[in-house]
Amino acid sequence: MKKNLSNSSFGPGGLDLTSAFFKPILNSDPPIPSNRCTKISVVGVGNVGMAIAQTILTQDLADEIALVDANPDKLRGEMLDLQHAAAFLPRTRFTASVDYDITAGSDLCIVTAGARQNPGESRLNLLQRNVAIFRHIIPPLAKLSPNSILLIVSNPVDVLTYVAWKLSGFPVNRVLGSGTNLDSSRFRFLIADHLDVNAQDVQAFIVGEHGDSSVALWSSISVGGIPLLSFLEKQQIAYEKQNLEDIHQTVVGSAYEVIKLKGYTSWAIGYSVANLARTILRDQRKIHPVTVLARGFYGVEGGDVFLSLPALLGRNGVVAVTNVHMTDEEAEKLQKSAKTILEMQSQLGL
Repeated sequence: MKKNLSNSSFGPGGLDLTSAFFKPILNSDPPIPSNRCTKISVVGVGNVGMAIAQTILTQDLADEIALVDANPDKLRGEMLDLQHAAAFLPRTRFTASVDYDITAGSDLCIVTAGARQNPGESRLNLLQRNVAIFRHIIPPLAKLSPNSILLIVSNPVDVLTYVAWKLSGFPVNRVLGSGTNLDSSRFRFLIADHLDVNAQDVQAFIVGEHGDSSVALWSSISVGGIPLLSFLEKQQIAYEKQNLEDIHQTVVGSAYEVIKLKGYTSWAIGYSVANLARTILRDQRKIHPVTVLARGFYGVEGGDVFLSLPALLGRNGVVAVTNVHMTDEEAEKLQKSAKTILEMQSQLGL
């Protein structure tokens, strides 16, 4: 499938209407070259990929969005559908192709492509199929955009971020995964809902694996700058640990519930990834719980394991890992989560 580029040619003869439609200003200087064009590539145009692309588009985060997928008809259909809304949206150039050449010069490459789990298929077998897919995706992205940042969304995101790092040869700060950024948003919403406050006033993190072994950092939660648990203790307000665990389990099960009800998740992850893109491309230096190389942090040892930690993000990707407070119990759970991921990685042979 060839690239689809916007141009000013009409009709079979390729008549250029620009010179007829516009009159240049007399004695004006030629256009000044600009390096400020921001390009984002999205690999995979399924429900998640298109939710991400659509959210990035409406938030005016890119001058150009390149879409890549193995299905040319779906790809062209999605691109045309977005192009037809051009009158209602920020001016953004769209290109789409099955060829990775279209991604050349990207500032940010977002990977959502991956295999779906078949009935009765083991998690390991699914992972190995996704690794095979990544062998076709990551090397061309890295070659064509050597200065880009790779943002992995495909699941299992922690292991596949590790795979992308190994296959790309990129420095570790320029490969990250969406991790528990969305899990933490769900966590903040549930706490805010309990307290009847705005979720933006709640600071709370889910860390570790994006999955069943994730860890809720209750000890570091604050609401409007007030540490939650210490406040409850000082006010002698009783709470049950089981109630806290129930909220965490609701977070873990949130995606499963959405999938059960509508068949897939899309909008929340779209907003989550667009939020990460904004922080990175606009160098906002915000803290997000995302998948990063965790070896050496919070007692995590044993190998190059990627899992979610609160990280400071900027234009160069991961700037630093935040030194948030953890109890001994939380740190132990995080280390256990790391071992779970390392066990999966050890079976990949990379």
